[in-house]
Amino acid sequence: MMLTNWQAKWIWGEGEESPRNEWRCFRKSFMVPAGEGGSDGFSLRITADSRYVLYVNGTQVGRGPVRSWPFEQSYDTYEIGHLLQPGESNTVAVFVNHFGVATFYYVRGRGGLLAELNDSEGNVLAATDATWITSLHQGHHTRSSRASCQHAFAEYVDASLWDSAWTGQVYDTADWTSSVVLGPVGMEPWIALKPRDIPLLTEEIIAPVRVESLAKVKSFQVTATLDVRNAWIDGSEDHANRIQFLGYAATLIRSTQAGQATIGFLQGRECLKALSLNGEWIDSDQMYGSAPERYVDIDLQAGDNLLFIDVSSDIHTGKLQIGLYAEEDHVVSFQAPVAYSDELTSDWLRIGPFDAVELLDHQHTRELNREHRTYLEFRDKVRSVEDLRAYQEWIKPIDSKYVSEVDVFALSVWRKENIRYAVPAQLQNAVIPHAEAAIVPVFEGYDTEVLFDLGKEYSGYLGFEVEAEEGVVLDWYGFEYMSGAYRQDMFGLDHTLRYVCKAGRQRYETPIRRGFRYVSLTVRGAQKPIKLYGVNMIQSNYPVAEVGQFTCPDELLNDIWEISRHTTKLCMEDTFVDCPAYEQVFWVGDSRNEALVSNYLYGVQDILKRCLKLVPGSSHQTPLFADQVPSGWSSVIPNWTFFWAIACAEYYEQTADEAFAAEMYGHIQFTLQHYLAKIDDRGLFAVKGWNLLDWSPIDQPNDGVVSHQNMFLAHTLRVGARMARISGDQAGAASFDEAALNLETAINEHLWDADKLAYIDCIHANGRRSDVLSMQTHVVASLTGVAQGNRKAIIDSYLVSPPDKFVQIGSPFMSFFYYEALAKLGEVERVLGDIRHNYGMMIRNGATTCWEQYPNFLENRANPDMLTRSHCHAWSSAPAYFLGREVLGVRSLAPGWTEVEIAPVPSGLTWAKGSVPHPAGGRIDVAWTVDESTKTIVLHISYPESIAVRASVPEGYTGIIHETKLALL
Repeated sequence: MMLTNWQAKWIWGEGEESPRNEWRCFRKSFMVPAGEGGSDGFSLRITADSRYVLYVNGTQVGRGPVRSWPFEQSYDTYEIGHLLQPGESNTVAVFVNHFGVATFYYVRGRGGLLAELNDSEGNVLAATDATWITSLHQGHHTRSSRASCQHAFAEYVDASLWDSAWTGQVYDTADWTSSVVLGPVGMEPWIALKPRDIPLLTEEIIAPVRVESLAKVKSFQVTATLDVRNAWIDGSEDHANRIQFLGYAATLIRSTQAGQATIGFLQGRECLKALSLNGEWIDSDQMYGSAPERYVDIDLQAGDNLLFIDVSSDIHTGKLQIGLYAEEDHVVSFQAPVAYSDELTSDWLRIGPFDAVELLDHQHTRELNREHRTYLEFRDKVRSVEDLRAYQEWIKPIDSKYVSEVDVFALSVWRKENIRYAVPAQLQNAVIPHAEAAIVPVFEGYDTEVLFDLGKEYSGYLGFEVEAEEGVVLDWYGFEYMSGAYRQDMFGLDHTLRYVCKAGRQRYETPIRRGFRYVSLTVRGAQKPIKLYGVNMIQSNYPVAEVGQFTCPDELLNDIWEISRHTTKLCMEDTFVDCPAYEQVFWVGDSRNEALVSNYLYGVQDILKRCLKLVPGSSHQTPLFADQVPSGWSSVIPNWTFFWAIACAEYYEQTADEAFAAEMYGHIQFTLQHYLAKIDDRGLFAVKGWNLLDWSPIDQPNDGVVSHQNMFLAHTLRVGARMARISGDQAGAASFDEAALNLETAINEHLWDADKLAYIDCIHANGRRSDVLSMQTHVVASLTGVAQGNRKAIIDSYLVSPPDKFVQIGSPFMSFFYYEALAKLGEVERVLGDIRHNYGMMIRNGATTCWEQYPNFLENRANPDMLTRSHCHAWSSAPAYFLGREVLGVRSLAPGWTEVEIAPVPSGLTWAKGSVPHPAGGRIDVAWTVDESTKTIVLHISYPESIAVRASVPEGYTGIIHETKLALL
């Protein structure tokens, strides 16, 4: 029975409307009449702002909701009859985390829970209202560090402060209170409710393959993380846009004696221009350490030492991560100046902001006043606490909620001492699924670090079981890559977990999704060895069967196909995401390529359909549509919008879903009209935006005419015309075709350099013509058909033999378009050669997933030792698509794959076999063997009988084709 009406009300607890990082528990007990349980007729609908975990009678049922715009809030439905006990009191318990800040995958709403349980007749057994009871989860500390601008918060749990049995059927709730009713379904910000449009995600338990290392370590004695963004810039919780600002932070370092100490900053790229200790200024470039880490050795006087930090920055996240180390007999701490100290404030002062500007890349904004008189004067004139009095109007104590209780990331990354031991065999019990515990040793005067290797990267929820004394601290820190002694710490992402043990044996499973291959456990404060009964990852992804397959005699290609497959799977959550670790963000442009790869691996369509339908929701941010959705960051990469429109057309080609095509055509028409409004008097598209295509140093200014962008717009206009014809809008089709022709004409008139026989990269906003020539621009010119005739022949020769003077391709993302262009030219062997070279470097460096960048490319990295930023990035999974499409030779010829071509391209291989999913169900199996001496090929294919197949042998070969048609149910 489909339920549409709701009797439930939105509820929350007392306090702020949108509290920062609040973890709240809800319960409702109810009777199930005797004889009515144990069936599928009991459905529970639920949603929450921001995330929930649902329990019925103590059993975890599910997590959610899927990401959505708040004005189209998604809800989930669970069949829970098998968990109910007839004739008894039953309990629904819900654990809700409200972020209280906008992220790259969440638009700030307000704290809220909505749930309703109905029986098979539609009768309400439980619906959220004032009879539901609630309590803050006292064990989840709200003052954990902000994870990043993309994510919400890291995690700090004290198990001794909260009974994990609260989700059970019976529990003492004497201290709980009644929930507060916020309003009915339809209230703001959740104006509309939409049922979940994809299946529930998987939960698969993965154990580490080994304990990688054991060490005794020392780190900082005192740490702090300041959320500079939210503490300095009022209202910045409401969005995730970039901000430029000028300001200082201040505190006292209190020391029991005079002596030397070390201050470390773990995110030195932002919120650290300089520091002053007792009146002496030190600029960040005078500090030591590999970027982004910055360290400085200081001399402390006994008593109070005044510390100023110039935190002026250009920020998204805006975190100041600071650590302080002195020898053990030298006790140090941060303290607020007495005049500014009270129980509600932290040990830090905010000074400023003297000026601040919110930046939108698709709008012109004023320049930050970096010469602000008071900002500059402050640095010159303030040397003591007394000097602060003259600047009282600029000074404000920082609320303690903006200062984390501890910086677990800093403690996990920086080591004063790190003494490694051979891993004892018994410690491997932690990764072996049996009853014997691993004994984690204690080292007097040191903490103990145990490092686990999952064997490859995974994405999901960390779990562990341990026996320890109350108060023992377990600090968990996941990261993606290490090689020998080098460990690539994930600066810019704090996905740590601090767990403070209760006494005895206990299990914990985090509700926060993380992605990593390696996870370190640092045990702090243990007086005796702890027992570790197991560590695991609950791998969670969009549910897929591994229908697509590929194997050939080249083991390097097989390995590359496999890491492409695994990467794609990890980046399929409730939408396609760019990566499972750093961001977990649905980047609109990335998903076009990810979808094509997924089509050849898994053949699922619901996830792509949901992605494509989310994009127009950003029209309230910009009619050009945002580049990541749903997001608190209003940002435009025009190419990403073009790729979205192209992906809509490709979805139609994949599914033949005309209703979807018509629905999306309306949105495509809307945004293209706004893009066409930015055609200048030369007939070229000129825009202020994030005009990105590749990380390499091509000339792609954020204001002006960018060639590759004009070419993709021309192609997208052709796509708009195609979607118009599918939708029956012939006039719209003619209009878009005319606009495309006009733009192509202008491109060839103004962006072609007749002397260099090449397209220039851009024309700058001031009219200066670029002198940069790049492979990227010429790949796009070939791929989009902008270049014709003799020009097409010239640029195609560049694709086959890239000129040294051209900027070369710098990312696997750009390689996808390069491979598309080469495949159109019949240069499949060249595609395989490039894959072997570039992806082979990943394999040789231990990759188990595809990297965001090639290891010889230095852009967008924290320091030169990094081989890549993200080690799992689905925009890089191109090989899985091209090996299936070109080497196996399986290609669709008609919408919905009703007609299919099977035309293998051996490209030097002697055999290959594999499978490609068919979007209507079933799969296409291909196996071929080549004898080069006789130029013969034997081709075996099988496919559903409902499709028409055109099978052929490669040009220059003769052979036999064996066909098997599979009956349909």
